[in-house]
Amino acid sequence: MNSLSALSVSIGIIAGIATFLAVGPLSGVFLIWAATISWAAYFALGGTDEAAKNTAICSVFGVVVATYAAYEIATISPDTLLGFPMMAGIIVTFTVIAMCLAANVPALSAIPASVLGYSATFGYLLQTPDKLSTDVLLNLGWDNPVCVISFSLLLGVGLGIGSAKLAAKLTTIAD
Repeated sequence: MNSLSALSVSIGIIAGIATFLAVGPLSGVFLIWAATISWAAYFALGGTDEAAKNTAICSVFGVVVATYAAYEIATISPDTLLGFPMMAGIIVTFTVIAMCLAANVPALSAIPASVLGYSATFGYLLQTPDKLSTDVLLNLGWDNPVCVISFSLLLGVGLGIGSAKLAAKLTTIAD
């Protein structure tokens, strides 16, 4: 089959396996929506070994930066002079600037992957009840985004690699 058909079949097969894991044996520790973010980032960054490395390192870096920002936001005093929304905005502004400037370090140069990790973290924290709290952010359990989001993002990179390798094996017709 041609490469597009092979990639389509391989992504479908791996997505089915990932779904089984997310709703079955890894339920609660593997968030499939986070995995698909890094899976797509892997392909967007080129689908190579270098893309896998950059996606893994930078997406987890984004999670760590976002978790720090979330902790700072969770500790904002309700009676702060500038108000909670303004202070939250300032914290996000400075942490995103710092995260992007970190791209001067070659290992942290894949800004899109860092931003995706940062965004996935806040998606999890803001959309899941009771997660944006210092108790969750300082706990090393599976509620902590450094654990659950990083694990899911890293597994997503693995899914991307697996789907690329399976597609290569299924490809029989040169494009």
